[in-house]
Amino acid sequence: MNRNDKDFEICHDCDRGLCKDAVGRQDRQLNTYDWLADIPDNADSTDLVEVQFKHTRKGYYHNVNHLELKKGDIVAVEANPGHDIGVVTLTGRLVKMQLKKANIKSPDDIKRIYRIARPVDMEKYEEAKSREHGTMIESREIAKRLGLQMKIGDVEYQGDCNKAIFYYIADERVDFRQLIKVLAETFHVRIEMKQIGARQEAGRIGGTGPCGRELCCATWMKNFVSVSTNAARFQDISLNPQKLAGMCAKLKCCLNYEVDNYVEAGRRLPSKEVTLFTQDAEYHLFKSDILTGMVTYSTDKNIAANTETISAERAKAIIEMNRRGEKPASLQEDGKQKEAKRPIDLLANENITRFDKAKKKKKKPAKPNRDASATADRQQPQAAAKNGQQPKAEHAERKQPQQPRQQRAQAADRQQDGAQQQRAERPRQPRNTGKQQRPPRTTQQQQPNKPAQKSQPAQQKNAPKEDANR
Repeated sequence: MNRNDKDFEICHDCDRGLCKDAVGRQDRQLNTYDWLADIPDNADSTDLVEVQFKHTRKGYYHNVNHLELKKGDIVAVEANPGHDIGVVTLTGRLVKMQLKKANIKSPDDIKRIYRIARPVDMEKYEEAKSREHGTMIESREIAKRLGLQMKIGDVEYQGDCNKAIFYYIADERVDFRQLIKVLAETFHVRIEMKQIGARQEAGRIGGTGPCGRELCCATWMKNFVSVSTNAARFQDISLNPQKLAGMCAKLKCCLNYEVDNYVEAGRRLPSKEVTLFTQDAEYHLFKSDILTGMVTYSTDKNIAANTETISAERAKAIIEMNRRGEKPASLQEDGKQKEAKRPIDLLANENITRFDKAKKKKKKPAKPNRDASATADRQQPQAAAKNGQQPKAEHAERKQPQQPRQQRAQAADRQQDGAQQQRAERPRQPRNTGKQQRPPRTTQQQQPNKPAQKSQPAQQKNAPKEDANR
């Protein structure tokens, strides 16, 4: 594309924003935002091109053939041995800055771009990628068979299937010379071993962090900085290993993102060991809010008692007064006392009976008409007599109206008391069952010779034997 023939417009007001040419393919890791993409002749300023391969591997190449390359183009680049297939992720002046960041100084490390990938190159590339998973599983079994304390995390084939890179993790130094011989005989390719850490492994595998976004090491982070627990202390984060550890079982890299701001803001706060003296009491630092610059003091060192929250500037002013031997009336500015919290009366403007409900009167069932029932009873026997039938026997007495519950209960109690009184007045008669009545049992006091009686049956049994001997 010839940019000299194109008319450029200056963006202003709401037209400004991200340039569509600046953002590369978002399905590739380690994308770099090209903020120089909309500058005229940016791509023609240098022949350096950034090419990305599988996951976290990048390379920088010279466009010696002056190909018209843009982001997303698949190209064949120089490799040792053969060639490799990659994707263009960055062009223009920003590539020079990336070279300094990658610390590439020797011109021999920068190879050439051969051509844009052909269909034959893509077929061989797809064949190489299809062999990666099976090679990784088989190589793990070989390493286990040789007794090596290592874990092979990933395998990457070169675009022409002439070379394979094995990425492994090991806590200690491993002698894998025998492993390389076995792998070369098994897969018939050139073997290269690269040791990576837990963070690099997480970046190659990918995933979603506890924040809900894709892992930083899998999207944009390439250089890893050591993270310590001091970063969590500066930010007043609880030292919980389960919350501080990331997907790689190491401390989260994001702990270092804001630690500098917290350290700078923490310098404005008073020391935790300084005690504030007032005319009424002594105050100890209980907690502090680093970002807002507010500190809370308590009259007790261990618990929150009579807490007061003031600004860091007010706390430093009181410290200076204490050094001069002065004591303010209170921690608040201008000697104002802290207003005591009054209990809130929820029923101050309300009516207590607002929840009471008016009782609805239940409707009584309609009473039957007594006169109509009486006339009906009189007409029934007359009609039966006319037909020659005998009238049915009826109770002479009509049913009395139903009494209330208390009266019925009292009447039932009276009947029960009368029945009990009649039973008590009756004389008891002995039962004639025809069986001999057993004598009443005697107590132990009435049976003093009971042990002697037990020996009598034994004497009676021995008596016949004495008679037989005689």
